[in-house]
Amino acid sequence: MLIPKSNYKAPIHLFNGHLETIVPSIFRKIDGVDYMRERVNTPDGDFLDLDWLTNDYDKLVILSHGLEGSSERHYIKGMAKYFHQRHWDILAWNCRSCSGEMNLRPRFYHHGATNDLQTVIEHGLSTNAYNTVVLIGMSMGGSLTLKYLGEQCEKLPDAVKGAVTFSVPCSLKASVRSLEKRSNKFYKKRFLKKLEKKIALKARMFPDKIRYQGFQNIKSFSDFDNQYTAPLHGFTDAEDFYRKASAVRYLTEINVPTLIVNALNDPMLERDCYPVEAAKDHSFVHLEMPEKGGHVGFSLLGSEFNWAEKRAFQFIDQYIE
Repeated sequence: MLIPKSNYKAPIHLFNGHLETIVPSIFRKIDGVDYMRERVNTPDGDFLDLDWLTNDYDKLVILSHGLEGSSERHYIKGMAKYFHQRHWDILAWNCRSCSGEMNLRPRFYHHGATNDLQTVIEHGLSTNAYNTVVLIGMSMGGSLTLKYLGEQCEKLPDAVKGAVTFSVPCSLKASVRSLEKRSNKFYKKRFLKKLEKKIALKARMFPDKIRYQGFQNIKSFSDFDNQYTAPLHGFTDAEDFYRKASAVRYLTEINVPTLIVNALNDPMLERDCYPVEAAKDHSFVHLEMPEKGGHVGFSLLGSEFNWAEKRAFQFIDQYIE
């Protein structure tokens, strides 16, 4: 269903989507989040690093970060702190290569790699008899969350009651197209620089599978996905990856209460990232499109917590608990 009006209002000094995105990314700090780290093995012989906040509550939030993010990002720590203060255990997981230590296999992570999210969920459920599990994903983490819910609709663990996602590139092709705009050069350059460092390291680890030479010729995400993402993860090419991994393909199958919040001024999203047609008559998927918010921004003036954290809790309180 479509939420007709959002109540989010951006601080007056953050007057466009770029400022709403960049300012909290650089300056927002969340204190008092002291994770307990746990390493779990994956079925293919790799590992995932999980960061916990626990107090033996019977409810668990599983947090999934964005591209080249981690459990240390402000939007993950803010959500973790907000929910933990309200009597939820927290499991903030790090995608392969994102926890501060390179993973062991040639593959990395990507928007459609829901097998790792499934491993995390199964492990979380095995540690405690949680009555309620909620998934919260930001940006790429939102893609993973929505795709997982659609894929697993017939086999979803009973404890998984719903999800909240923010700033989701529901169509990967549209998001990549958006990042090619001149106004988004800053974001593209930043992401590719981080990925380049990982490719250089991976090439030393697996010289027979990954080649760093020629990376300087990569000028776009489609170049990167054709050269690395697709062959390392079983896709024919970038187009095949975008088609099969995009969350919008899986929305119709979701059968638990789920909120998607995509700001209309998000600089990294284009029209196809706003799944109006899929959501408008859906019984479980709620689509909210605030005019402001940027990309995982949603700042509130004079508040330790942002609007996304409060909105996530409000939705869960209304539809899940």
